[in-house]
Amino acid sequence: MNVIDHVRDMASAGLHSNVRIVSSLLLTMSNNNPELLSPAQKYQLLVYHADAIFHDKEYRNAACKYSMALQQKKVLSKTSKVRTSAGGAASNMQAQVSAYLPSEIEVKYKIAECYTILKLDKDAIAVLDGIPSRQRTPKINMMLANLYRKAGQERSAVTSYKEVLRQCPLALDAIIGLLSLSVKGAEVASMTMDVIQTIPNLDWLSVWIKAYAFIHAGDNQRAINTICSLEKKSLLRDNVDLLVSLADVYFRAGDTKNAILKFEQAQMLDPYLIKGMDVYGYLMAREGHLEDVEVLGGRLFNISDQHAEPWVISGFYSKRYSRALYLGAKAIQLNSNSVQALLLKGAALRNMGRVQEAIIHFREAMRLAPCRLDCYEGLIDCYLASNGIREAMGMANNIYKTLGANAQTLTILATVCLEDPVTQEKAKTLLDKALAQRPDYTKAVIKKAELLSREQKHEEGIALLRNALANQSDCVLHRMLGDFLVAVNDYQEAMDQYSIALSLDPNDQKSLEGMQKMEKEESPADATVELDGDDMEGSGEDGDLEGSDSEAAQWADQEQWFGMQ
Repeated sequence: MNVIDHVRDMASAGLHSNVRIVSSLLLTMSNNNPELLSPAQKYQLLVYHADAIFHDKEYRNAACKYSMALQQKKVLSKTSKVRTSAGGAASNMQAQVSAYLPSEIEVKYKIAECYTILKLDKDAIAVLDGIPSRQRTPKINMMLANLYRKAGQERSAVTSYKEVLRQCPLALDAIIGLLSLSVKGAEVASMTMDVIQTIPNLDWLSVWIKAYAFIHAGDNQRAINTICSLEKKSLLRDNVDLLVSLADVYFRAGDTKNAILKFEQAQMLDPYLIKGMDVYGYLMAREGHLEDVEVLGGRLFNISDQHAEPWVISGFYSKRYSRALYLGAKAIQLNSNSVQALLLKGAALRNMGRVQEAIIHFREAMRLAPCRLDCYEGLIDCYLASNGIREAMGMANNIYKTLGANAQTLTILATVCLEDPVTQEKAKTLLDKALAQRPDYTKAVIKKAELLSREQKHEEGIALLRNALANQSDCVLHRMLGDFLVAVNDYQEAMDQYSIALSLDPNDQKSLEGMQKMEKEESPADATVELDGDDMEGSGEDGDLEGSDSEAAQWADQEQWFGMQ
């Protein structure tokens, strides 16, 4: 047993820090005396040394050392050819040595892994492209597929994903990758038929593929129905991944209540769940439950601070735009594919007046999640903020044509139409269609109420909001009802509605302002009846003090931060 065997055994035992020290010393000795180690031994030593550096997360250094190992492998290949031509015992000895050598393909994969972590995707693709197709393992094809997809090389990505499935027909993430690239569900299902038919209890797989095909096609209702049918099957009941997917589809469909319910159900089953919690935190923040969001963020940080989700969630209860911007950037650094992180950073930039930078982030979110309407809404809000009504209208029409006439797309188009006096009637027609499809769709109700307020149709607005609040309780709806009631001089019920709104979201500044305004207007009349002149003066000072208790714009302001404008 020679020194390289000892190093190999330490590497196999996971003694990376020990390997790093001894391999560094041995490599220096070899450099000073080239005859000390054979080319094969030096190649092995370089790979073990690079592995130890990789384990220490020094990825640039590791990539350099792996590249040195590959250079040494070329020297080894030349000497191997010479020995092979000599034949006999030398050839047999070379074969025995080669059996212990680290795979050159594996070394190239490690280099690509370093480049991927360092965000050097082009370099990673170049390294993996240099591996002949027949020598690519499933994990190489999977990495290539993800890199191609990120680079926009969709055809190459599809080819690589299919190759993964050919070798590993139960690679479900590869299936999701194909479906996200618009490959038909039937075609993907056909690639798994053999395994479904030969292995028992896999009949659910074809239904699972159908569900994710609906998700990536933007057919939310059919996706919900299909996942529910899977989740009801006894063998897949209470599966956390299915519950998170179902919650996410409910969210995309605008069904906040069911989305939150399914996220909570998944959390109860897996207290260490991180996936999807950024969306759950977003929904909770939008509902005004900021204390719960803060608790959620703290709990996720205790689980892992190396995921984007806890950083994103912290941004939802941050009171400063600059802080939210930092948290969003940190989340993107950890996971450049985090849609919620891109939306968080985009919203922060938009509210700081850096609209062009915000547009870049919303566009990237759209690229990653083309069926998520909140990505489009963020971009449209940016266009409207910069008076780009034409661009906003073009985007809204494109969504309407691409995803069909549902309550959400109709409301988005109506929102843009409301910005132009010429298209007010069209906005009204679109909102009526949206509410006919989904009378409880909050955003449509809010936009319709805004329109009625402009037209001073207060009674219609009150009826609309009362009807919407019959089956749900929403801070903004209660506050808007309070505003309408003030307009018809029903001050007592208006005060009740503002109080309900503040109970749902204590940070809702507009409800607080509405309540304080009413108190100011009522106090002089009350004072005339009950107080003398001196008392009236003191009462007025108290009112002024209360009225001055307003804070600067905060992340907690739902309408500004959560797309309820």
